[in-house]
Amino acid sequence: MSEFSWYVVRAVSQQEKKIKNYIENEAVRRKLTDFIPEILIPSEKIVEVRNGKKRVREKNYFPGYILINADLNNGEVMHMIKSLPGVIGFLGKNGGASIEPEPLRQSEVNRILGIQEEISEETIDSAVSFSKGAAVKVIDGPFNGFEGTVEEIFDDKKKLNVSVKIFGRSTPVELSYIQVEKI
Repeated sequence: MSEFSWYVVRAVSQQEKKIKNYIENEAVRRKLTDFIPEILIPSEKIVEVRNGKKRVREKNYFPGYILINADLNNGEVMHMIKSLPGVIGFLGKNGGASIEPEPLRQSEVNRILGIQEEISEETIDSAVSFSKGAAVKVIDGPFNGFEGTVEEIFDDKKKLNVSVKIFGRSTPVELSYIQVEKI
């Protein structure tokens, strides 16, 4: 009977997706897919606004690391993964690359998978923060080009109530974080 555990593979940073594809393709080629049911690169989607255009990019939570759910009792699986280009080795005892890979504890796996599920929805860059009374400029939507002041902040929904002057009257408008920028 096979025993699946989660292992951490150290990889060349910035090449995690490429290495994940290498592992998947090589497992199919060598008919080892039964021993590697899941490969995960923990990442989050960040929405940025640049020059008035929304851009979604992915940011890795653990650059240089790939999580693999595998049965390493079959020695061919471990050898296949280690021999791929860009793979440095498995994370082992004492945090270093060792001959004997150490599986993650279930609590660690649950935490990582929980984080991954939490952020699987579109996430806004948390570096953007607004305060009450701050001056903002609307950069997207029907009020594009208008300036206003922040009246209320809804962090849970990533929205703001902004007071915008329309025809000389202050009008409250609910806008998303990505629709405004600080002045």
